[in-house]
Amino acid sequence: MTPQEYVEEVLRLVESIPEGKVMSYGAIADALADSSGRNSPRQVGTIMARQGGGVPWHRVVTGAGRMPPGNEQEARQRLLSEGVPLKGEHVDMARAGWLP
Repeated sequence: MTPQEYVEEVLRLVESIPEGKVMSYGAIADALADSSGRNSPRQVGTIMARQGGGVPWHRVVTGAGRMPPGNEQEARQRLLSEGVPLKGEHVDMARAGWLP
């Protein structure tokens, strides 16, 4: 898989996350893991930061359920409007986590 194909796969997977659910950067990386070596949560985060504006970026959180850095308030509002359960300031990953 080329680097651009990996970017497209990440964005396609993020587009498929159902309303009311979330995935972590690590879960996305694991779901797309192959022999290319481009399966790190950090790489997914970089892709989302640079090219994720056209997909439901707010549905991608850290493994601990923290909102995307720099966009916490907007993400929180969007997730609450979709019915995503929160525990304090974090997403309740046990209830809202999704795997394809």
